[in-house]
Amino acid sequence: MSTSTLKLVPPFTREIAALKVRKAEDLWNSRSPQQVALAYTPDSIWRNRSEFANGREEIVDLLTRKWQRELEYRLIKEIWAFDYDRIAVRFAYECHDDSGQWYRSYGNENWEFNAEGIMHHRYASINDLRINESERLYHWPLGRRPDDHPGLSDLGL
Repeated sequence: MSTSTLKLVPPFTREIAALKVRKAEDLWNSRSPQQVALAYTPDSIWRNRSEFANGREEIVDLLTRKWQRELEYRLIKEIWAFDYDRIAVRFAYECHDDSGQWYRSYGNENWEFNAEGIMHHRYASINDLRINESERLYHWPLGRRPDDHPGLSDLGL
């Protein structure tokens, strides 16, 4: 079965889990709250830092606020571990605020999916590090990370 015809549903294999992580990264790099929210069940439960969201409408609200203050957002996700219907991810993203201060934010996420492969629980822990613009590592045009751009491990993150 080719990767284009694989169903990204539990039970996860390493290949399916890695594809699911990359698909999530691509979606988040779109910075479209409405599109991102569709990857979660209508009653999805989130913890994002110290903020909690329940359901797609609250997810859209949270992401809209996030991307209004996190400008030029670029994200890389990497699979950490997986099980039957769960995936653990580590990630780092770069963005700047409206004053031009750049940040690299590091985090871990725990995801749980229903039988259709839609996420119903997401728990994210995130830490922010101020960086100088010269320390940035993500320089691709806004949107999807190019396939040939290094991942987190390749960048030493």
